[in-house]
Amino acid sequence: MLNVHNLSVSFGGEVLFDEVSFRLSPGDRAGLIGKNGAGKSTMLKLLSKETEADTGVIATDKEVKIGFLKQDIDFVKGRTVLEEAYQAFEEIKGLELKMDEINHQLATRTDYDSEGYNQLMIDLNDITHRYEVLGGYNYQGNTEKVLQGLGFKRDDFDKLTDSFSGGWRMRIELAKLLLQDNDVLLLDEPTNHLDIESIIWLEQFLNAYSGAVVIVSHDKMFLDNVTNRTIEISLGKIYDYPKPYSKYLKLRAEMREQQMNAQKNQEKQIQQTEKLIEKFRAKASKASMAQSLIKKLDKIDRIEVDEEDNAVMNVRFPVSIQPGKVVLEADKAAKSYGDKEVLKNINLLVERGSKTAFVGQNGQGKTTLAKMIVGEIPYAGTLKLGHNVQLGYFAQNQADYLDGEKTVLDTMLDAATDNNRAKVRDMLGSFLFRGDDVDKKVKVLSGGERNRLALCKMLLHPFNVLVMDEPTNHLDIKSKNVLKGALQNFEGTLILVSHDRDFLQGLTNKVYEFRNKNIKEYLGDINFYLEQRKVEDFREIEKRDKIKEEKKESSGAISYEDQKKLKSLKNKLSKVESQISELEKALEKADLKLAENYDELSEDTVFFENYSKKKADLERLMQDWENISEELEDNA
Repeated sequence: MLNVHNLSVSFGGEVLFDEVSFRLSPGDRAGLIGKNGAGKSTMLKLLSKETEADTGVIATDKEVKIGFLKQDIDFVKGRTVLEEAYQAFEEIKGLELKMDEINHQLATRTDYDSEGYNQLMIDLNDITHRYEVLGGYNYQGNTEKVLQGLGFKRDDFDKLTDSFSGGWRMRIELAKLLLQDNDVLLLDEPTNHLDIESIIWLEQFLNAYSGAVVIVSHDKMFLDNVTNRTIEISLGKIYDYPKPYSKYLKLRAEMREQQMNAQKNQEKQIQQTEKLIEKFRAKASKASMAQSLIKKLDKIDRIEVDEEDNAVMNVRFPVSIQPGKVVLEADKAAKSYGDKEVLKNINLLVERGSKTAFVGQNGQGKTTLAKMIVGEIPYAGTLKLGHNVQLGYFAQNQADYLDGEKTVLDTMLDAATDNNRAKVRDMLGSFLFRGDDVDKKVKVLSGGERNRLALCKMLLHPFNVLVMDEPTNHLDIKSKNVLKGALQNFEGTLILVSHDRDFLQGLTNKVYEFRNKNIKEYLGDINFYLEQRKVEDFREIEKRDKIKEEKKESSGAISYEDQKKLKSLKNKLSKVESQISELEKALEKADLKLAENYDELSEDTVFFENYSKKKADLERLMQDWENISEELEDNA
């Protein structure tokens, strides 16, 4: 489907890729990972043909259609949400115009027996057939379904896109890509502006998608739930394995350990050979043997251990002074934007040392309350900060407040005080801005690098209560882990707005869900919250099932067509179960063979390729089994 061969790219003398090669096939859902600035977004631009490589080739099948979700998008003003989403169906919309034009002519013309009138009838028939083939009678319903899956309400459909934030516009662009009949989807940070429920919906959509997907994401759980392959960009090379992110990390660590052990064994053999050479050189009778050993040594293919880029930022949030026991208290706090009421009757008590998560769908008021707390926007009701509270605030778009024309160093120096100006370079170094990096202009930094700089700048001023709104957007996975560790060790009070489930796990001890203009308290971590929400979802499913049963009872016996469909599904299920059983037996034999002859098979690439293929086939069949089972339940 898409073949990358010997691709090389350099920027300003810095190598991003050095002769990298890989292939994408239907069903591949590849997570493209790497540290900020490694070249992930550049790779997506290369794959989409938006930019060209220095050397190498990207070959695609003739009819392959590629959809690309970028981090920065432009919208045409004046369109409603539905009108913008319908742009996904360019050919269908064009056919609709032609059909309207022909129907208008047929209604106004009276030369019914003419050749021209007859041709109009033929053209209408051809266009209508093409319209039907392309799904013209279903696209509006599909569009509404996808928009609702991504968090839009029906009331939003007729609103202008201009009235929505960048995050919501990104969802519309994502909806357009999902609605198009693309063979390859390239998604650059698709979860950055999605809430938890929308992320779960997107996971289900992508798992059922038959084409190839390449995803740049820093959400570990999302990558684990969606991908079946990981491509890491590190130090100009790529490491490509048919595993989701967490399994890939484990496999990569095991393989690196094997490389190190093999390298040590080889080094021992080399040292022993070198000792023999020195020993034999001194004796004329052994000179020929020494020469033979030297030639043997020269022919040895030296084992190299894969380099690792382990550079991570060093973050520490020191507490300024000890605040009072209650750091924040809200009583009937409310906020409206014109006629739109966002929050009402908010009652909230935050105690010193607590770590609280704000979660919920976008547009429910999480960011609004965060801005109310830090005094950025006016509000109704009472919101009172406790004694000695010093607030630190990291906004969702904090990086946008940076001046693109300033250098990294000037950005920090201009914000520093007399007390910490001398420490600026050390602080930048701990956030991975070293050497010439500090002289780069902010506008050339990647999204993750700008976020790191914004975090570093925030630490120039003391605080004991930290309010953070989506701080992990654009941060690479290693940097996110470092930030999470710093927040876990932070002895102050934390209020965190986030949709990143993995980041929230083990970080907060209280969750507030924002819904219907109010908040609901969950006294536990994010796992406890999700368990509670799933229970509610199961109730909704039970209600739907009950309605479905009542409909079937009222409609009487199952039709002949439905009986045929059920029989076909059962046959499919039986066939898949048989294939799964055969593959499991084959893998069991392979595992036994591997356990008994590991040393012999460790370098047998054919064995491991077959083994990986069987694993991938089993995973695909298990997914097929699940899909068919669900369809059977829906039609039973």
